[in-house]
Amino acid sequence: MNRFSSQVRRGFTLIELLVVIAIIAVLISLLLPAVQSAREAARRTQCINNMKQLGLAMHNYHDTNNALPMGRTLQVGTYRPFSQFARLLGYMEQKNVFDSINFSLGSFDYQNVTSSAVTIQSFLCPTDVSAQIPTGLVIPGFVSAGINYRANEGTSLAMWYGAEDTANVNNGIILPPNGLFFSSQMIQLANITDGTSNTSAFSEHVMGDFTNSEVTDRGDTFRPGTYPATPDDAYNQCRATLINNLANQGFSNVGAPWTYGYHSTTSYWHVAPPNARSCMFPPARIATTANSRHAGGVNMTMADGSVRFIKNSINILSWRALGTRNGGEVLSADSL
Repeated sequence: MNRFSSQVRRGFTLIELLVVIAIIAVLISLLLPAVQSAREAARRTQCINNMKQLGLAMHNYHDTNNALPMGRTLQVGTYRPFSQFARLLGYMEQKNVFDSINFSLGSFDYQNVTSSAVTIQSFLCPTDVSAQIPTGLVIPGFVSAGINYRANEGTSLAMWYGAEDTANVNNGIILPPNGLFFSSQMIQLANITDGTSNTSAFSEHVMGDFTNSEVTDRGDTFRPGTYPATPDDAYNQCRATLINNLANQGFSNVGAPWTYGYHSTTSYWHVAPPNARSCMFPPARIATTANSRHAGGVNMTMADGSVRFIKNSINILSWRALGTRNGGEVLSADSL
């Protein structure tokens, strides 16, 4: 026998290799959803923490000023009002940015565009994957930072700018706002007769695509061109809108800049249920709702500072009850 003869070495057959590859593929397919779910759970937890910060800042603001911050406040001779969130900055470890804002001017004034370009991480939900915010959204050459959170203006359809603003409340046809944050009135916690644990302060909204040449169902605000008189009218007319018709595009600059107090940037209404379509109607009737990229619903900061997850399946009457501060509605745990 030749002592130099090589020993027979047995390798993997092609079938064995294919079996191993198939097993690995199955394991990956089983593990990938779990990994994705864990990542989304972490993102949602961060989003909840952001909203808890907003609730804490709101209460600190109230303790100092004996009222909640006013939204969309226009100074005499200025243009583009400030958001509620701009006024909360000094109470959420963003005092440097807060001090850089000149509230005696408009939010689009040249002296304030630097502030509007500052990214506030606490204003961004990591679950949302937004489009790039274009340069020049506010003033040519300047950039704007976005926000995923909205302040509750209630169940009225009015884009209201004050008690004297009869044109925007349609000469009394549309009721004034009944939420917590809107123009010309600073709400106290004592005014929330429905109870702070039953009244929404903030919720979420995905950012838009910043172009009217394409359609993003949740990111765009659509323009049906109808004249709703009630929240039900607005909800049904918005649902019936043919959104793929670009002529029905309203605003796509949803969520930027965070300094600007407006329906497409920092406010939402309890007219349509969570994750329904958002619409704007003439003259100045608004049905911007809360939405998110979380599966099944939206996060909501209550007026007491707690955060709840509200499902898309919530009864519309319960959803609207959460939007009012003084409607006298009775909410049960089963209705949420």
